[in-house]
Amino acid sequence: MKFLDLTKVCIRSGGGGGGCVSFRREKFIEYGGPDGGDGGNGGSVWAEAVEGLNTLIDFRYQQHFFAKSGQAGMGSGRTGARGDDIVLRVPVGTEIMDEDQETVIADLTEVGQRFLIAKGGNGGWGNLHFKSSTNQAPRRANPGQPGIERTIWLRLKLIADVGLLGLPNAGKSTFLAATSNARPKIADYPFTTLYPNLGVVGVDGVEFVVADIPGLIEGASEGRGLGDLFLGHVERCAVLLHLVDGTSGDPAKDYETIIGELEAYGGVLADKPRITVLNKIDTMDEEERAFLKEELETAIGAPVMLMSGASQENVTEVLRALRSQIDDNRLRQKQAEHEDEEEAPWQP
Repeated sequence: MKFLDLTKVCIRSGGGGGGCVSFRREKFIEYGGPDGGDGGNGGSVWAEAVEGLNTLIDFRYQQHFFAKSGQAGMGSGRTGARGDDIVLRVPVGTEIMDEDQETVIADLTEVGQRFLIAKGGNGGWGNLHFKSSTNQAPRRANPGQPGIERTIWLRLKLIADVGLLGLPNAGKSTFLAATSNARPKIADYPFTTLYPNLGVVGVDGVEFVVADIPGLIEGASEGRGLGDLFLGHVERCAVLLHLVDGTSGDPAKDYETIIGELEAYGGVLADKPRITVLNKIDTMDEEERAFLKEELETAIGAPVMLMSGASQENVTEVLRALRSQIDDNRLRQKQAEHEDEEEAPWQP
């Protein structure tokens, strides 16, 4: 299994250490008084978004995370050691949900963002804390607070600028392979793509990320095919690229099928900006291209672009149209070349 975007995790923060009941015992000191130390705080459970991860596969093999409890207090006013925290390192774009899989507790969308899932229990007070003018020899101490145990769900929604939509075999993986260094599986049968793929695409000196998800079919919202489980990965995209297979026989019906599934999925996905492209035009002559384009534009009431991912015809124009729909602050500029810069001399 290469990709995992939903997993259940059981966590527990550490309990606080108990306070100590102790009295000072030294030679020639008749009334030493209480000197019981406090217990240490228990360890907490954190979630942190880190770079270099795009799957939750690590949580398939370890699903239980228990932080250490604090140590009990000791005599001579010594405080117990604090329990170590546990940090769940998750990919950027991970949602933390409650056990009902509906309540979103946190959404980690930036590198370095942290969230406290379960706080460790406080350590108990030793009898030194209870000393007063009227109670100079207290014989009581507080126990530490217990830790928090809960079950959470981690759901990954990939961070991408462009999301690819279309029926199976619409040419999404071919487009991703032609425009980036990603190498998704490509074959002439449906459902070749079984998990999302990401690719970095460059045009006119800027780069943006494209997400390819498994194809949708009619009834995907009801669980047919691979269902709509992967539509969450294009929820964060700025624009959707809808590829329509020009060789299917009825491109207008294929378009309506995908739009119907987006509306059935709900949310703002159906209202996102979309660019519709009639793909696989390398198999058509000029007359057939014009006829299918006019027919599709009439059916959807919006302009349609022509493209062939296999022959890369009009691919650059489509990339420029996508780039125009992405906000400038989302675009990642290419790193400047440093070939002309002089390298620092080597020193031992």
